[in-house]
Amino acid sequence: MSESLHVDSEHGVVRITIDRQARMNAIDLATMAELSAAITAAADEPSTRVIVLTGAGKAFCTGADLAAAAASGGNEATPEVVMDTANGVIRAIVDSPLPVIAQINGPAAGVGTSIALAADLIYAADSTYLLLPFTSIGLMPDGGATALVAAAMGRARAAEMALLGGRLPAGEAAAAGLITASVPAEELTDHVDTIAAKLAIGPRRALQLTKAAINAATLSELDSALTREKDGQVELLTSADFLEGMTAMLTRRAPHFAGAPRPIADPA
Repeated sequence: MSESLHVDSEHGVVRITIDRQARMNAIDLATMAELSAAITAAADEPSTRVIVLTGAGKAFCTGADLAAAAASGGNEATPEVVMDTANGVIRAIVDSPLPVIAQINGPAAGVGTSIALAADLIYAADSTYLLLPFTSIGLMPDGGATALVAAAMGRARAAEMALLGGRLPAGEAAAAGLITASVPAEELTDHVDTIAAKLAIGPRRALQLTKAAINAATLSELDSALTREKDGQVELLTSADFLEGMTAMLTRRAPHFAGAPRPIADPA
């Protein structure tokens, strides 16, 4: 395993930690592939009973590392490969026979939000937030977010979160049913450890069948959503609007998308 991902196992609990703190745990393609492999490998170990996903330092995961992609000149991978790799993480979480807990210790944004919401139990520090900022850079939500968010809190709230791209504080996310609970930041690790320990002594097969039944009842559209998101994102990743959005983000200015009036606050 690389320095970007740590895997620790104890008493039936596998804790997988994204560690790219210099990038607020934004993940590159290699880290996404490693994350999928680590989740699958954990489930293949008979002694493992539960998986915990979290981030090192101040963030959970702030999405795809667009700065790294920009530095590579767009040669890191094709849009199709990028989307297949990201979708592979979501499928690994949802399809895992083990309960997966997301411990959102800090901001979850972009595909980081999707990774968290794909988990079965989602606990967030009360000081943090979730964010789907895709449209602000000319993209659409991916990682199954168009299905995961709507399944949890309905079409209207999902549209607000996805179209407007505003921060959703952990407390509001819990109240809306998007996450399991918002927990005082200083208690988050202990709380997750307690939940994981309870699951670890539970009946593995019964938990597996329960998870599968709940997902079948609530996430029947996930595969279709992943396909739609891939098709849409492949188109958008090669668009002039995305180039403008990413350039604006990296240079810290307001974007000016094709055909749109310039923002009033934009001095240009």
